[in-house]
Amino acid sequence: MQITPLNPEDPVALGDFELLGRIGHGGMGQVFLGESLGGEPAAVKVIKPSVVDSESRQRFAQEIEVLKTIWGARIAAFLGADAEAEQPWLATEYVDGPDLAKHVGTHGPLPSVLAAALGAVLAEALSGVHAQGLLHRDLKPANVLLGPNGPKIIDFGLAAFTESTISLTAPHQVVGTPICMAPEQAAGVKPLTAAVDVYALGALLLFAVTGHYPHQAATPYMVFHLVTDPGTAPDLSGVPDDLLPLLTAMLAHDAAGRPSLTEVVQRCRALIEAQGMKIAQARRRLTAHTAERRRPGQAAPADSVPTVAWPAAASDTRVTEITPAELETPADAPAPSPAPAGTAPAPATAAALTPDDSPGPGPAPRPAGLPPADPREHPDASRREPPAPGRRPPTGSPRPGEGTRTLRHSVQARRTAERLRSVYAAKAPF
Repeated sequence: MQITPLNPEDPVALGDFELLGRIGHGGMGQVFLGESLGGEPAAVKVIKPSVVDSESRQRFAQEIEVLKTIWGARIAAFLGADAEAEQPWLATEYVDGPDLAKHVGTHGPLPSVLAAALGAVLAEALSGVHAQGLLHRDLKPANVLLGPNGPKIIDFGLAAFTESTISLTAPHQVVGTPICMAPEQAAGVKPLTAAVDVYALGALLLFAVTGHYPHQAATPYMVFHLVTDPGTAPDLSGVPDDLLPLLTAMLAHDAAGRPSLTEVVQRCRALIEAQGMKIAQARRRLTAHTAERRRPGQAAPADSVPTVAWPAAASDTRVTEITPAELETPADAPAPSPAPAGTAPAPATAAALTPDDSPGPGPAPRPAGLPPADPREHPDASRREPPAPGRRPPTGSPRPGEGTRTLRHSVQARRTAERLRSVYAAKAPF
């Protein structure tokens, strides 16, 4: 997940959360990377001042109540909120990974067995949401984050209590994302049922294995027309044969013809077992597959914006049994050149560090051909004295002459942490 520095007009704290960078934005607001007083990372969602009114506050308050109601291993946890603040905000668990849309766009579709594992995970999570009397109503690839411990569902901003008699929308107003919207939802039918989330999950899985949606057109209005037309079948081109019957049923125009979420889980499990694999093994492979695509050392797209890495702790207590051998450089990595005779040995690389090692002090390595830099020098040419040993660098507002603040820490620590996450994902029990 890309993290960019705060803009000068951004708040530096909301409630008890310090804001460290930007991680996303939308029409209604901005999402920041935050940190609680106890050091817990969080995604802090803030409504834009230009759209704050009584209706947006009411809708935001409903989202907060929904998040307080739901829970589960595959749901980003609620951490705190204030709908009455001058800038209403909501903090949830920070998931360190891209959303499904970005992953497929960058690395291509998922293999069918991994898509089946994803379907089982998400269907089970949605089943838990439905058991609490809620519908998501806006499930889509951008609302599924592929974290180091597996996928998680986010953004319950359009979620609704299935038995609620209170609505924040006009009688014929339609809310949601049309590319993943069920026909009855697009037509404004009320009340909606669990079948709308089944359809959306089918559209999400279709995108995961093909890179396209059931209905695509030049404008949202045209998509609405295609979705609601019973004579227009969804585009299932490119779907693997073993997934085709399930996705055909999930994307049925008639809500009564779609399977239940429990049946979706069972059919995904049967598909996985037909490949000679257990469901838990397929889930681990899904997580390892998405984590592998984020290994350090991969070239970033030429048009990507600069990122600010999440600062890793200087040393952590060992919490899972991972041997140093599991952190060593992959076999396909180039071997280091031998040092000339009489020179001092090179410092240990991140591959040789154990989880309890902490990276040595000193600046990050500079690319070849660039002159050495003063370790106290900042991108804006200002200078800051290094913090005292054992103390975290200050993260408040910039001092005079410092310009935009950045988050800096050891490159070795980042690489070690990334390898730890990859190894942990492969060993995760879920």
